[in-house]
Amino acid sequence: MSEEVECEGAGEPVRLPARRRTSNARTLTEIRSLARSHTRTAIRVLVGIMRSNEATPAARASAANAILDRGWGKAAQPVENGEDGTLELIHQIQRVIVHPESASSGDAGKDA
Repeated sequence: MSEEVECEGAGEPVRLPARRRTSNARTLTEIRSLARSHTRTAIRVLVGIMRSNEATPAARASAANAILDRGWGKAAQPVENGEDGTLELIHQIQRVIVHPESASSGDAGKDA
């Protein structure tokens, strides 16, 4: 994020000292705080769209869903894998040892 300023007469840009960077966590916290400070306004806008007869049905439904999601949370999605509805997890750890001579010569698959 360096800023460049062109000096009169010099013709070449001069770099200003870089601004001190803040940590990402602090920046994210500040963004969240700023966004949360606009919560009431955002909800009012969503309610206005939801109630507006001039808004498209898709916009009204989207606004209604956004309001419900924020108020009640998103609906839980069931996870199913097998025929009986149970989730089956399979973990496999495999260790493969390769000898440098066979890997470099390209003869690795001939003996198999």
